[in-house]
Amino acid sequence: MPTADAKAPIASPLVIVTRKLPQPVEARLCELFSTRLNVSDTPMSAAELAEAVKQATVLVPTVADRIDRKILAQAGPQLKLIANFGTGVDNIDLDTARNRGIIVTNTPGVLTEDTADMTMALILAVPRRLAEGTALMKDTANPWTGWSPTAMLGHRIWGKRLGIIGMGRIGQALARRARAFGLQIHYHNRRRLPEAIEQELGATYWESLDQMLIRMDIVSVNCPHTPATFHLLSARRLKLMKPTAYLVNTARGEVVDENELARLIEAGAIAGAGLDVFEHAPAVNQRLISSPRVVALPHMGSATLEGRIDMGEKVIINIKTFLDGHAPPDRVHAAMF
Repeated sequence: MPTADAKAPIASPLVIVTRKLPQPVEARLCELFSTRLNVSDTPMSAAELAEAVKQATVLVPTVADRIDRKILAQAGPQLKLIANFGTGVDNIDLDTARNRGIIVTNTPGVLTEDTADMTMALILAVPRRLAEGTALMKDTANPWTGWSPTAMLGHRIWGKRLGIIGMGRIGQALARRARAFGLQIHYHNRRRLPEAIEQELGATYWESLDQMLIRMDIVSVNCPHTPATFHLLSARRLKLMKPTAYLVNTARGEVVDENELARLIEAGAIAGAGLDVFEHAPAVNQRLISSPRVVALPHMGSATLEGRIDMGEKVIINIKTFLDGHAPPDRVHAAMF
């Protein structure tokens, strides 16, 4: 049965995709809809995005495309749906979209395990100095001379305290992995988890983020970027971390004051960091990149073929459901973030 706000199917819709997607996803989009692809995979400029919203019935942007107020102000009346290829929607001005009657959808749930895997990988890589070890082995100018009792000493993670900021799907998936590695699980979240989930994860809740940061050996950022979480890890809060502690961020770069993080690592006030996201990406703070105590990745947290195809299937379902006159299953409301 149609939902209360269901509408009649839209005739002759045009779907415009802003970036190249996995071939099975593009093939299915072209099979089901009149679809315009970005074959070159070159990121669209603001002018090109503005032109796209003037023509599209459905826009399929990625998290790297900024669909802000200026872009949406140029949208034609036919633009009815923005089907974001990604879970985060901080790249879209949700208030402006709502005011213009444009529905926004995302792709929740399908990237949980992949991102949790990558977060766990960074938690292992930074204290154990994996990137430094790899660089050493590939340095042909200074060949490795063999094992030594004091060479490449890192720190064990077993028994250490992990503080998770944001205990949603990814945070909980990370907690399950980390517990298997012998880490003690602590977390800060907007809302405390039900007692049954806390017991399952062996997780300790901290209402005060400040108090949690003081005591953690590893801090993992797993919350979305919203106005409320911008620089949640501010200069003041970063200074609360122990000098032996590590920071891992696979969520959004804007959550962390990147300049202060670089300064504290250089000063030895924070032991190191594992970063998959950056505050001003694709521009990256060179002080972080050049530090041997930072493992930096190019936003690879969800980069599996399986995950990308699952994201595409979500996008397709949202478009098909909407164009058939029904409410899309992954509709985003500003209050959700």
